[in-house]
Amino acid sequence: METIAVEYGLVLAGTLFALGLISVLVRRNVIFMLISVEIMLNAAGLAFIVAGARWGQADGQVMFIFIVTMAAAEVSVGLALILQIYHQLKTLDSDAADKMKG
Repeated sequence: METIAVEYGLVLAGTLFALGLISVLVRRNVIFMLISVEIMLNAAGLAFIVAGARWGQADGQVMFIFIVTMAAAEVSVGLALILQIYHQLKTLDSDAADKMKG
C-alpha cells in the first residue's frame, strides 16, 4: 500500500485552516462563520492524525476524537445562539449582534 507523505498532509491541513480563518474574518453571516470554525477544527484534527501516523502513535487519533467531541458541543451551543440572534433581530448578520445590549 502506498502512503502519502507527511508534508502533503500537513500542507493540506494548513491550507484548510487558513481558508477557515480567512472565511471567519471575511464573512458576516453567523452560520458561515460557524461552518468556518468547523473547517478549522477539522484541519487541526487532520494535522493530529498525520502527525500520529508519522510516528506510529495513537495519540493523534485520541486528540482527533477529543476535537470531534469538542466540535459537536460547539455546534450545539452555536446553533442555539444563532436561533436566539435570529429570533430577536430577524437577521444573521454578526454586526447586528451589537444591538443586543441589555
